[in-house]
Amino acid sequence: MFLTFAILIAASMLVIVATPLLAPEKAGEGLLPVDITLQGDLKRRRLVVYENIQDLDFEYKAGKVAKEDYESLRTEYQAEAARLMADAKAAETLSVEETIIEREVAARRARRKSGPVEDYTCSECGFENPVPVKFCGECGAKISGNGPAAGGASGKTRNKGPK
Repeated sequence: MFLTFAILIAASMLVIVATPLLAPEKAGEGLLPVDITLQGDLKRRRLVVYENIQDLDFEYKAGKVAKEDYESLRTEYQAEAARLMADAKAAETLSVEETIIEREVAARRARRKSGPVEDYTCSECGFENPVPVKFCGECGAKISGNGPAAGGASGKTRNKGPK
């Protein structure tokens, strides 16, 4: 009896721990935000480098990092920060056309990372279903996975019934 109970508890704990690890990743979750402009991306990256320098200083003062390692890492981080600042300065001097191109490239990258947005608008009644559905939430017409309802294509009229 005790052995059965212990095995049952162990199996349930295994399921609880493994479920989040085996779940499929949802679109948009766990992704870093994509900056729309080049300047915004450079600023974000520069702030990360500054944070790394602060962490390195703290670790050195706490005695967790050797002096030689501290000096070499700090020099690398400072060089990276200087390079990012120079890139930001150069990005400020972009022409109007280059700025438009950079913004369009960033927007396309953001759209590609988020994946295609499917349209779930019903062609029967025009209702925009908020979630992926097979049938319209308003009139019940069949919705194809990629666009307007398939029910209206056949030419048949549906009895919509009371609303």
